[in-house]
Amino acid sequence: MSTPLSVQLYSLRDSLAQDFAGTLRRVAEIGFAGVETAGFPGTTPAAARALCAALGLKISSFHGPAPVGATRQESLDLAGALGVKRIVLPYLDPKLFATLDGVREVADLLNAAAAEAKANGLHFAYHNHWFEFGLIDGKPAFDHLLPLLTTDVEFELDLYWIKVGGQDPTALIARLGDRAPLLHVKDGPANGYEAAMVAVGDGAIGYPDVIATHHAEWLVVELDRCDTDMFTAVARSYSFLTEKGVAHGRVK
Repeated sequence: MSTPLSVQLYSLRDSLAQDFAGTLRRVAEIGFAGVETAGFPGTTPAAARALCAALGLKISSFHGPAPVGATRQESLDLAGALGVKRIVLPYLDPKLFATLDGVREVADLLNAAAAEAKANGLHFAYHNHWFEFGLIDGKPAFDHLLPLLTTDVEFELDLYWIKVGGQDPTALIARLGDRAPLLHVKDGPANGYEAAMVAVGDGAIGYPDVIATHHAEWLVVELDRCDTDMFTAVARSYSFLTEKGVAHGRVK
């Protein structure tokens, strides 16, 4: 059975800044089942939710602050306004993954965020980049981190950045299982973090084999930057994943 396909709206941030509603209409016209939000230029979370509902787009999740400390209420309010059950923390300072003390600080933050989310009927996930897989004492920082986390901490695995970090995306999917309910699918040369990305299926990752055995709730297309037109790359990604039968769009 295929998995519903969402798009991380950060990919379309330039278009959103010019015309938020028009951009979402184009996403719906491509056929995506949902969107993952990351900001609301020119609109509000509540208005974005209403627009998505009118277009038949589900909000799979959102990128936002962790529900702890000074950003606790902002995070919880965003979840409520969007009607979303899964908060994704999209980024932490790479310096935190350079030392064991930094990794322990990350673990404390993620554990606290997951506990607060759970107490409010929500889920909390962390989105990786490449730097979580740099070596500390000969072992990837991620491997130091994982044993320190409670099982309430989920992951949105970015499969491209895992590859750029020198790891095997398929192996990490298998290792985390149900703790990775969201998978970011992006593509490119995978030879460094500065390289431009390409439509899913046109790069070095090896889709769909790399996600053939996943158990994620959503696949989420995300392209940070492309040398080609971004909407064209997003639409090509949609076509590739749906035609291969690993993902599906809206049920019409």
